[in-house]
Amino acid sequence: MAYTQLTMKSRGFLETKRRDAWWLMPAVTFVVFGSFIVYSTWAAFQGANYSWGPYLSPFYSPEIFGDSPHALLGKIPSWIPAWIPFSPAFLILWAPGGFRFTCYYYRGAYYKAFWGDPPACTVGELRTGYRGEKKLPLIMQNIHRYFLYLALAFLLFLAYDVWRALWFPDGAGHEKFGLGVGTLVLAVNVILLGSYTFSCHSLRHLVGGRKDKLSDSPFCQKAFACTSAMNKKHMLFAWLSLFWVGFSDIYVRLCATNVIHDFRIF
Repeated sequence: MAYTQLTMKSRGFLETKRRDAWWLMPAVTFVVFGSFIVYSTWAAFQGANYSWGPYLSPFYSPEIFGDSPHALLGKIPSWIPAWIPFSPAFLILWAPGGFRFTCYYYRGAYYKAFWGDPPACTVGELRTGYRGEKKLPLIMQNIHRYFLYLALAFLLFLAYDVWRALWFPDGAGHEKFGLGVGTLVLAVNVILLGSYTFSCHSLRHLVGGRKDKLSDSPFCQKAFACTSAMNKKHMLFAWLSLFWVGFSDIYVRLCATNVIHDFRIF
């Protein structure tokens, strides 16, 4: 029987026979996600203008030490040297940031957009071999499930911030129940972050059972079905929550700097 031996040639970087705009989504991801990283880093280093009245920026929640009335443990400790750059965001922002950076969806998104690994399906990449996520540094991505626990705890703090955002100073040293546009902004932020968190792939395994076997518990089965249904919209929740958490910080920051004035609904 006659046969022919074929030699497979690896594509060069960005080499492809695709004729569609395959580069569009990686480019959009690079611009949007990169802009968020730049802005959130800048906002975290500011250490100021992150609260106004009853509003607290989600980038700084929970505020452990700080100068605002929202600080849980009061002022910045005196034992922190003045020459060390300090911001209340430094103490907490690593947790929600770690949850988002190790997210299964975001991995695929920024691997393509930032690392070109690969830029798109059937498009040549720089890498010549595949090591997966079994060695440093990518093995750190496997701690996503532990960041999930932290993200669930952070949702409680953010929900409490919405409650706090319903009580406005009345000028006489007391607080009066009310509703402002900022209250709604922070409430939507919790809803979107909650939708993103509860649609997480890791949460499905957490509520569904252990050892790749669905639990016999009716409650676990219903919870698994619910999170599975939400998981179909995980990409949508990921981008909406990314945009809105940044917008929430911008809104509080603009109120704190008197660029805009919060409108009181009642």
